[in-house]
Amino acid sequence: MKDEKTTGTMDLGNLKPASGSRSKERRLGRGTSAGQGRTSGKGHKGQKARSGFKYNPGFEGGQMPIQRRLPKRGFSNAPFRKIYQIVNLKQLSEVFTAGQEVNPEMLLKQGLISKASLPVKVLGDGDITVALKMRVHAASQSATEKITAAGGEVQLL
Repeated sequence: MKDEKTTGTMDLGNLKPASGSRSKERRLGRGTSAGQGRTSGKGHKGQKARSGFKYNPGFEGGQMPIQRRLPKRGFSNAPFRKIYQIVNLKQLSEVFTAGQEVNPEMLLKQGLISKASLPVKVLGDGDITVALKMRVHAASQSATEKITAAGGEVQLL
């Protein structure tokens, strides 16, 4: 049997990293002549020089943090806002034929919206040539004008 080291076959026994890819570990606290002795590169005293120190961006050394000192003011409409699923006219003209009734269930079936429970709004991006009967929760003014001009109608739910 031939010696595997001389044949150049690769196995787990003779793997090693590429030359220059791994540098030697810094040996801290091994005397001043080693370059990282005494304080071992941590400066003098203080919380950051101690073992186990973790940096917390909001921490102010035990003082009450500024985000807790300042009063909370104002009103946010975030809990009350309505989130609409958007459908554009160019998408409708590609999918539906003339005379069809378009409602959230039909839009979900065609893959234009992701949930039937959320309200749907039609926007006027693109042109529409087919007459559709739209039953949606909201529609922009331009979308309504284009749909009625094509012979369709918009009914709000």
